[in-house]
Amino acid sequence: MSTLRALVVAAALIGGAASAAETPHLGRPATPAEIQAVDISVPPDGSTLPKGSGTVAQGAVVFAQQCQVCHNAAGAGGPNDRLTGGVGSLTTDKPIKTVASFWPYATTVFDYVRRAMPWPAPQSLSNDDVYAVVAYLLSVDGIVPANARLDAKTLPLVKMPNREGFQSWADRYRPKTASR
Repeated sequence: MSTLRALVVAAALIGGAASAAETPHLGRPATPAEIQAVDISVPPDGSTLPKGSGTVAQGAVVFAQQCQVCHNAAGAGGPNDRLTGGVGSLTTDKPIKTVASFWPYATTVFDYVRRAMPWPAPQSLSNDDVYAVVAYLLSVDGIVPANARLDAKTLPLVKMPNREGFQSWADRYRPKTASR
């Protein structure tokens, strides 16, 4: 059976169950503890950052062990994305989109690293390791000092170089008024 045909058959079966006003008895409702375990999002304001902390020095060690194989020394890129450098390059003919040059919030860097890295084992780093890796990456481009320690209180205070380079959805699509 072709993939397309299998999808059509599956859609018809699902549609048939729904039209018969039956609840498909698939699984069970998630418990609050199960939801909390996967609800790890960190918004730009950092309001849901977890406990823990990490220093630039600790981050250099974790980066060398867990990240360097994909992102090269100091996050210079290769074989996977470049993470450092490029600050001020976005308005040039050859922009370099990196954590330092493109991302507007350090808290969302934390969110991404915690959620998706390292590639072969996402979510395997401790919160302390994630704070440390973020501190290290930000130190490479001078965004935080070489002796920085990041945690839930200090990370939201980090001002990324491209913080003002983004418009909010509301600002972009808000109707223009005479006073604007």
